[in-house]
Amino acid sequence: MQEEPVDRAATLAEIAQEAGVSAPTVSKVLNGRADVAPATRERVEDLLHRYGYRRRRGNRQTSPLLELVFHELESAWAVEVIRGVENAVRDEGLSIVLSESAERHGPGQSWVDGVLARRPTGVVLVLSDLDRSLREQLARRDIPFVVLDPAGDPGQEVPAVGTTNWDGGLAATRHLLDLGHRRIGLLGGPARMMCSRARADGYRAALDMAGIPYDPRLVREGDFHHESGRLLGLELLRLPERPTAVFAGNDLQALGLYEAARELGLRIPEDLSVVGFDDLPLARWVGPPLTTVRQPLTEMAETATRLVIDLARGVRPGTLRVDLATSLVVRSSTAAPRAQPAA
Repeated sequence: MQEEPVDRAATLAEIAQEAGVSAPTVSKVLNGRADVAPATRERVEDLLHRYGYRRRRGNRQTSPLLELVFHELESAWAVEVIRGVENAVRDEGLSIVLSESAERHGPGQSWVDGVLARRPTGVVLVLSDLDRSLREQLARRDIPFVVLDPAGDPGQEVPAVGTTNWDGGLAATRHLLDLGHRRIGLLGGPARMMCSRARADGYRAALDMAGIPYDPRLVREGDFHHESGRLLGLELLRLPERPTAVFAGNDLQALGLYEAARELGLRIPEDLSVVGFDDLPLARWVGPPLTTVRQPLTEMAETATRLVIDLARGVRPGTLRVDLATSLVVRSSTAAPRAQPAA
């Protein structure tokens, strides 16, 4: 259990003695130097926190940097996020430091050590989880952070910006139902990710409201990449009773499904209707143009960046959780199902 802060002051020498390290080591930790062993840093940070050695935000020395951390940097999705961050920092005199998490959906201790050494103005973590101990290290150094589209539940105390994923899944599936489809497949993203679960829940809710039983045979769980959409799409489209429409977890999966349909000689939308999620620029230029749920990625990134800048200035926002609205964009990849020949 972490000890409560104490009222009396202590010198760095006394803190060093209590921590079992030298005074220069305590000074290194206090000044954000990276050349301190993680276990030693944590021990000293705890003592510094207990004795009140925390700089005021207005007086702390920071670098004019914004750390932008991705789980992966492989898709057009990341480009839209970077564009939003650039829009927000353009007039703030900040430069962007881009990094890709080597861990599974969350940076590790080596990344935090680098951040403590660089002392950025703030950090935006994209589709990431941040371990509690790492959060505490950033908080002790007064380095604010915001999670953009969190992979898991970040907790009420963590600033986060997301979108209405459940509403998007509901709207996509309702659109297909309104066209007359009843066998509607789902290509979902990883179940461990909060956005994937919410989109799938919206899909199920729409079916339930229409009185259509949920059929697990029409559902596949993959990842948010083109090849996942192609391979899982082939599985769905080879079913004896294949779906007449599919809601894909994102636009890249939807494009993989396009490829699966081409391989099997199916036409979109005559034989198969497809809805994606994200509304990346490429969704307008594929053939046929993709009906999709617009996730306002650029606006989400701008909001997250402005939030972290406000936190760095000591401005406490009215809410730590912001969800921007999704909207359905109807294009040419969806149509009423083709009438089946009589048996």
